[in-house]
Amino acid sequence: MSYRKLGRNTGHRKAMLRNLVTSLFRNNRIETTEARAKEVRSIAEKLVTLAKRNDLHARRQCLEYIYEKDVVRKLFNDIAPKYADRPGGYTRIVKIGPRRGDAAPMAVIELI
Repeated sequence: MSYRKLGRNTGHRKAMLRNLVTSLFRNNRIETTEARAKEVRSIAEKLVTLAKRNDLHARRQCLEYIYEKDVVRKLFNDIAPKYADRPGGYTRIVKIGPRRGDAAPMAVIELI
């Protein structure tokens, strides 16, 4: 299995991705670097697919990954029903150009 290391050690990377996914579901869109957005997309898509099952086991699996209970509640009650008849592709990544400070390529990831 291949993934991006994002210049961080394992614990820091996992915590950062969990924070980004939590923020994505809370705010419906976040602005981050392209590499982070691509990593967040794969995780977010899997969690939405899990939430579409809408059973207790799926909810507990989402609670293991997402930090906030109210965000999991929103995922199951608001976000997942929107995509009930959609087989995937719940997120969109839009490139927005380089960051001012270090010219890192930036992107907006949002729920469709």
